[in-house]
Formats: sequence, structure tokens, C-alpha cells
Amino acid sequence: MKLELRGSEHSDIMEEETEESYENGGSSGSRLGTRAPVTPETQARRDAFKKMKKSNHSEKSMDFDDLLPHVGEFGKYQRLLIFLICLPACIPCGFHAFNQLFMSPVPPHWCRVPELENTGLSLEEIRNLTIPFIGGRYSQCSRYLVKNFSGIVSPDPSWPIVPCSHGWLFNTTQIFSSIVIDYNLVCDKAIYPTIGLSALNVGGIIGVYIFGSISDRFGRRVSFLVCLAIEQIFGLLTAFAPDFWSWTGCRFLVGLTVPAIYQIPFIIFTARPSFAALELVGPSYRSFVTVMTCLFYVGGMLLLAGVAYLVRDWVHLCLVTSLPFFAYVIYWWFLPESPRWLLAQGRLLEASTILKKMAEVNKTELPQSFLQQLKDRMLAQQAISVSSANKHTQAGFCSACKTPNMRMKAILITIVWFANETVYVGLSYYGPAMGDNEYLSFFLACAVEVPSYLLCWIVMDRWGRRWILGVGMIVGGIFAICTVLMPEDASVATLILYLVAKFAESAAFLIIYPFAAELYPTEIRGVGIGFSAYVGGLGLVIIPFINYL
Repeated sequence: MKLELRGSEHSDIMEEETEESYENGGSSGSRLGTRAPVTPETQARRDAFKKMKKSNHSEKSMDFDDLLPHVGEFGKYQRLLIFLICLPACIPCGFHAFNQLFMSPVPPHWCRVPELENTGLSLEEIRNLTIPFIGGRYSQCSRYLVKNFSGIVSPDPSWPIVPCSHGWLFNTTQIFSSIVIDYNLVCDKAIYPTIGLSALNVGGIIGVYIFGSISDRFGRRVSFLVCLAIEQIFGLLTAFAPDFWSWTGCRFLVGLTVPAIYQIPFIIFTARPSFAALELVGPSYRSFVTVMTCLFYVGGMLLLAGVAYLVRDWVHLCLVTSLPFFAYVIYWWFLPESPRWLLAQGRLLEASTILKKMAEVNKTELPQSFLQQLKDRMLAQQAISVSSANKHTQAGFCSACKTPNMRMKAILITIVWFANETVYVGLSYYGPAMGDNEYLSFFLACAVEVPSYLLCWIVMDRWGRRWILGVGMIVGGIFAICTVLMPEDASVATLILYLVAKFAESAAFLIIYPFAAELYPTEIRGVGIGFSAYVGGLGLVIIPFINYL
């Protein structure tokens, strides 16, 4: 026989255990024959708990979501907060996550030969004389070893060939600015830009945990603003990095913030969102806010394509993609704390002030009796949490996955998350390499996501999550494989196949977030999504090296 413990049953059992604890003095010490002293706070929790026990089921299950209809589920207050603060913050995420692709183009280059400089020979004549012509092109990492070029007018293929030892000369006709030029990242250092891109994603894995912890401890507002500040400061400092490793350090610190801001609506490892975007809207509007988050993020990527086309100097690109967003400092005076977080912290007065403001802006009324009931429920819930803390310290993701059903779900969610995130980001990174124009190709690769997200918004609540996820992954995989089968000169056809793959994969990428949240049980949802997201993040560390190959 299968025994399934649902949320309401779990709550009832917890209440029975808590009631027993309070009847025995409110402490585990009562079981040893001693009673803990009753503080005013403990007495208030005890009274609230007893009151809750006598209340009806609707009052017991009262939650912040029950309060939203009274203040407005998606009124003027929420619209102003989301469209003027939360969503615009996703735009610099699109900039900083992908502007690195346009900082490291590799121009044609060859070995520098100091002994032929200032001899009156042109760069082309020096190259023809000193650089081996191998496989239909001049070598970029080797040169002829000749002690004296005096009187020599043409190279001898029998001359010994050695690696470059005095640096490189770059053809800056088309690419005149790049970290590759400034830091000499060619030949044995050609993989360094890829290491920098991977460092950005390593930062993302760490950042979601750091800012999630800050969010839980100090509030959504502080976490969100600190995240934005770090992103812009180190995005700006990237432009002044004196060497590659300083540049990589700045990219790592920028990477700490990108997924933490982008995943505003999603629960990351700490069982709570990084910020209150979805904590302030009713359940029926959360799919809309999720889709809008993705659209604003893509909007940043689309703007990046145009900015990168106009600003070809990588230092100036860093400045342009960072300086304007220092204007977000004004959020400090306008951004409220999440009422849901305040209630969870027992700060009822601050929460009620914000809720009253919400009701005022949304032109609704907040019943006083409901606030009192919410206070009672809040105290009682705190009592349940305190009483059961020691009894359930071992309960968590691993213990919940002991059942075959939950274990299979966790494995499948994690595999699908890893595949989706790796493929989506990998296709995005490879966008500039598709077609004949890297800026147009990247723009199209981003633009194709817009109809994909809009289509998901229309059908995800009608057709369900599983079909969209499965079809998106299969179609995306098939068309991605087809691009490999195309001849090298079929650039337009290859680009079209790539765009279809990106369209399908973007839909699957969007669906995995709400789908995973719905499949994991409430009591382990935060830890479960955090585990799957962390494993998925490992794919982002690996995919730059796959693209490099």
C-alpha cells in the first residue's frame, strides 16, 4: 500500500505535535519533567496556536495569497513595481551575460619579427617572407627561423619553423579592438577567452546561493539592490582591467549576479525567490510575469546586438553596457520590501504598512479583521516551525527522494534541466558564428525567442507543461543536428535551421522552471529546484569549451 502525506494532512499532524508540546510547557525539556519558562513571546504564540486550532479550515489555511484579492492581485501598484523596477533590471542581465561574445573576436595575426621592423618593408612583405604558407593560408603561430634576412627576397620552404617568440602582429582592418589583441590571447593562449566565459558561469552557480542567502536573511530589497550594484560596478571595471586575469576576475564577479537577477520569479536553493516580483502578484498572473521576465531579458540581448554593431571598441562596449544602468540607484528610494518576507520574519507592522499602501494605490480596502487573523496565523505558524525544528532536521531532499516515484521525478527534472540550460545557452553563445554577419545572426537568434515565449504563454495553461517541454526539446534537437549536415557554403539554410532549433529550445527552456516547481512537493521544492539548477549550471561551465572545439 502507498501512503501519501499531503500538505493539509502534514499540517494537521504538525499541529497535533505542536499542541502536545505546548501542553507540556512548550519545550522538549518538559519531557524530562522540567518546564521551560514562559516568555511573553512564547505565550503569544501559544494563544495564537490555540485560537487557530479552534478556527475553521479556511482560516487555518490562510496565506498571503488569500490577502492579495483584498489589496489587488495585479493592480496599479504591482504593475508599476514590475514594469518600472523588476523587469527593467533584467535588461542589463542580457547585456552582461553576452557582451563578452563581442569583446573577444580574433583578427588575422602572425608572428612578429623584430629584426625586419623599420626596414622599409610593408607588413605584407614581412609576412610573405617570414611566415610559412601552410594549408592554403599563412601560419598564425609559427615563423621561419632565419638568422639574417639580408638579400633574401622569397622564403625557402626548407627553412626551420619555430613558434612565435616575440609576440604577434594583428590585421586590424576589420577587427581593431579586442581583448585578444590587448592581451595577446592567441596560439597557446587561444582558449583564454573561453576560460573567461566559463568563469562568468562559475560565478553564476555561486551567486544564486550567495544572494539567495542574503535574500532570506536581510530581505529581498537588500539582496536585489546589492546584486544590481555589483553587476554594474564590476561590469564597468572590466573596461579598465590591466591584464587577462584581472579581466577574468571582473567577469566572475559580474557572473555572480546575472542569474540571481534573471531568476527573480524562481525559487533558487533557499526555498524563496531572490526578489518579490512574484511574491506581490496573485497566482493567476504569475505565468504572465514569468513570460515578461524572459521577454525583458531577451530585450537586453536584442539591444546588445545593435549596441555591439555600433560600438566596436570592447572597452567602450563595457562602458556603454554598464554606465547607463547606474541610474538604477534610484530604486533605493522607491523599491519596497516584500510583504511576504516581512510576514515570514514576524514584522507585521512593516508588512501592514506596505499592504495598506498597495490597497490605497490599487483603490481597494484591507479589512482590519483579516490583518488580525493573519497575525494570529503568523504567530501560530512560527510556533509550529519552532516546535518541529528538532524533529525534522533530517527531513530534506535526500530523504524525500527515497521513494521510487520522487526519486524518478528528481532524476528526470535534473537531466532535463541540465540538457535545456546547456543547449539553450550553447546555442545563444554560438549565435554570432552562424551566417555571414555575426551581429545580424545574434540579433535573429535573440529575436526568434520572442514568438516562442508568447506562444508558450498562450498554450502552456491549455496544453500543459509536458507536451511543450518534450516537443520543444525533440524539435530543437532534430533541427540542431540538421545544421551539422548542411554543406559549409549553405550559410543561409544553416542559419534558418539554427533559428528553428533556437525557437523550439527557447520554449522548452521557459517551461522547465514552472514545471519543476509544480512537480517537486512543497516541503522540498526550494531544495529540489536548487539541486536541479545547480546541476544545470554545471552545463554552463562546460558548454563554452564545447563551443570552442
